[in-house]
Amino acid sequence: MMKDEYDLSRMQRRKNPFAAKLKKPVTIRLGEDVVDYFKSLSIEMGLPYQSLINLYLKDCVITHRKPNFNWTE
Repeated sequence: MMKDEYDLSRMQRRKNPFAAKLKKPVTIRLGEDVVDYFKSLSIEMGLPYQSLINLYLKDCVITHRKPNFNWTE
């Protein structure tokens, strides 16, 4: 059963063990088509588009994927 109030005054402080894994807020300028693509993909996958972009970039980091600039028109 939950108490209405808890006495937290005797708790010991400690560093957040996940602090090193926190996300860093950045400002980045992305093309409208890129944002639209990830937003539509996010609806399909049920994830926020910012999280989806982060997951994609994280995958690039893990797999050491480098940009391919051989675009065709």
